[in-house]
Amino acid sequence: MSIIHVVMFDFKPLATPEEVQMVCDQMLALKDNCVHPQTKKPYLKMAMGGIDNSPEGKQNGITHVFVSEFDSEEDRQYYLEEDPAHLAFVKDIAGIVGKGQVVDFTPGVFLRARHRHSVG
Repeated sequence: MSIIHVVMFDFKPLATPEEVQMVCDQMLALKDNCVHPQTKKPYLKMAMGGIDNSPEGKQNGITHVFVSEFDSEEDRQYYLEEDPAHLAFVKDIAGIVGKGQVVDFTPGVFLRARHRHSVG
């Protein structure tokens, strides 16, 4: 089952527009820069993102959202713990991003562990 990885940022008040754009570009480039250690090919199935444009006013400071997709738990774990491109990105943005939130989910799964329920 695939895993959807949602990353949400706000930026530090002194971040320049160029720095914000650089972070956004680098975040989206992870789709091509993160390479599977065995296949030597990119393993993120999808990556997209953009600036918030919701009229609801419930963003709690979040301004930018990115969504990517992994084929497996193993791919996500490698990405989070070992992938050199991802780890370098996280280090590089530390002085620019003010707050980051991450939410992952498996499409159609709404209960944890033994009480899983799929729709469809």
